[in-house]
Amino acid sequence: MAEKKGLLERLETDVVLVAEGYLFELERRGYLQAGPFVPEVVLDNPEAVLALHQEFLAAGSEVMLALTYYAHLDKLRVIGREGELETLNRQAVQLARQAAAGGDALVAGDVSNTWVYDDTDADTARHVRAIYEEQIGWAADEGVDFVVAETLSYLGEGLIALEVSHDFGLPAVITLGSAEETTRDGYGFADACRMLADQGAEVVGLNCSRGPATILPLMRRIRAAVPGHVAAVPVPYRTTPAEPTFQSLHDRGRRAFPIGLDPFTMTRFDVADFAVEARDMDIRYLGLCCGAAPHHIRAMAEALGRTVPASRYSPDMSLHPMLGADVAERDADYLDDWKD
Repeated sequence: MAEKKGLLERLETDVVLVAEGYLFELERRGYLQAGPFVPEVVLDNPEAVLALHQEFLAAGSEVMLALTYYAHLDKLRVIGREGELETLNRQAVQLARQAAAGGDALVAGDVSNTWVYDDTDADTARHVRAIYEEQIGWAADEGVDFVVAETLSYLGEGLIALEVSHDFGLPAVITLGSAEETTRDGYGFADACRMLADQGAEVVGLNCSRGPATILPLMRRIRAAVPGHVAAVPVPYRTTPAEPTFQSLHDRGRRAFPIGLDPFTMTRFDVADFAVEARDMDIRYLGLCCGAAPHHIRAMAEALGRTVPASRYSPDMSLHPMLGADVAERDADYLDDWKD
């Protein structure tokens, strides 16, 4: 088998499609607790993690992202499992590698916002560096292809993640995910992404918080400010200018985040349209975050003109016993529009 192309080599020629959002999907399936959202499923039900990796892989994800979001000491202490820190981190990478074995998918280590960092306190920066050195060190030891540092509210936290990734000789995808209008240390997103790129980040951009409707205007500014590769990994929810993040969405007067978001979930058609619009903006690292399901990723892959293993089961309404030819023809035309 030919040697796999690396992340940068792939990005030079095409979109790299990636599924994130493992915590939300596994919580919906009953394998971890909303609230702490600590990925203890890696320890308790590794077969469920492996199955989700395999489902996303069949749907077209080119990256198996190790489920180590929130897998650091401070978060594990919340659920009383700090003694299993290294085991969880190593096993998560091993599961991602198992899913990718024998195929073309890349394996990425993952670190996240820590809820520890404070740009006014140098001690917190040292603490975050220690967290990242542990997690990225274990990921590097287990053989990941690159590191994703995601949902970062502070530019300073992103710079630490970038430096630690490069210390271990690994490319870095750094994505900011603040629910506010700037990073928490006061930088506009375009400026922060440009600064990360200037410091050598291989890919920079945004993930989480915003749905496609409210992330794409910010991505246009980032695309204009950054000469290199950029990433857009929104949540698949219908955010609006009035409620620009999924944290701000309300349903019948009640806050929907994080476990009442169902009425705002985007359809496969919605995310397919997003994939095409983002690709046409020359966004090469592209995916979905919290709320993503395999059918979303398959729809994006097919909208990008790809046939993936799960395409064998793509919808064909002409075979449905209750729907007439007009409905089947309309849906066929929509599917053809994706490919165009």
